[in-house]
Amino acid sequence: MPSVRGTSVDIPTQDGVADAYLAHPDDGSPHPPVLFYMDAFGLRPHLRKMADRLAGAGYTVLLPNVFYRHGRAPVVELPDFIDPARRPGIFERLGPILQSLTPDPAMRDADAYLAWLAGCPLAADGPVGVTGYCMGAGLALRTAGTYPERIAAAAGFHGARLATDSADSPHLLADRISAELYFGHADQDPSLPPEQIDRLDEALTASGVRHHSEVYTGARHGFTQADTAAYDSTADDRHWVALTSLLDRTIGPARA
Repeated sequence: MPSVRGTSVDIPTQDGVADAYLAHPDDGSPHPPVLFYMDAFGLRPHLRKMADRLAGAGYTVLLPNVFYRHGRAPVVELPDFIDPARRPGIFERLGPILQSLTPDPAMRDADAYLAWLAGCPLAADGPVGVTGYCMGAGLALRTAGTYPERIAAAAGFHGARLATDSADSPHLLADRISAELYFGHADQDPSLPPEQIDRLDEALTASGVRHHSEVYTGARHGFTQADTAAYDSTADDRHWVALTSLLDRTIGPARA
């Protein structure tokens, strides 16, 4: 793994300034860009480590605080390890913040993140890859459908509410997507029951979207998050293989 540099950056948006973390190989050269959408717990040390690991695979990774309207990260103070006993109290504070990030402002922000990457000298010219976790999987899917001309690959892991009955469910953008998609679902995940997985796959197939969807047996919602009790090292390793394989064949360094 090459040496990686991580820095804090600020991104102007239509609604303010989003704080973010930028990770990239420490060689001064531009690398294929990846937009990394956080989970509901927010921008924190574990996600920075994940961004560093992805940068070590040859990518310039932007990890924004999508809750920036409520303050700079950490928007909600978190323990070093999030166990089941602490989750209710954390989500009592996070709930209103989550609900406030509706599709319109989220996609205005996506435009700002993508524009910032386009102007970043450490990001190579060309299309962007996107990955997201938990709520971030929905943002990744929605970004691929809102900005199809800019997104070549999008991945989502233990995603929540990807194909609901709501009129603004992200799966309804399937007919606009040109990217290749990958989803790694947790089979023990009440936020994405089997009927939603089927609905998502059916929408993507009907629209001719190149995609691969897998259910990780035995994994719980949050299986990639090593600072939570839901972490599953086997499922996490599988996620890294799937994610880097997707990015390597769509935007990877060999294609630059």
